[in-house]
Amino acid sequence: MIIRIMGEGQFLVSSSLLDDLNVIDNRIVDRVSMEDEAGFKEELKKLISTIKEKSEPLDPEEIVESDIIVPPEDLTLEEAERVFRGSGLIEG
Repeated sequence: MIIRIMGEGQFLVSSSLLDDLNVIDNRIVDRVSMEDEAGFKEELKKLISTIKEKSEPLDPEEIVESDIIVPPEDLTLEEAERVFRGSGLIEG
């Protein structure tokens, strides 16, 4: 699966990592629904760092359609309310 982190590039993510990412994604949805800005920002940072640390970055010259687009770390709570709802970004 290809995940794009806005402003950071694209990453090839193994299917075995998706369950871990889904857990973090679900925590983000919970924090956003509780309007816990500090908690959601902490979890979003964790989601991004996990993708970057445990996935293979794609060459920026290579153009590939992304399966999932993760917003940048500076996402506001108001913006997050439009993105992280229901089952979040990662279905699982």
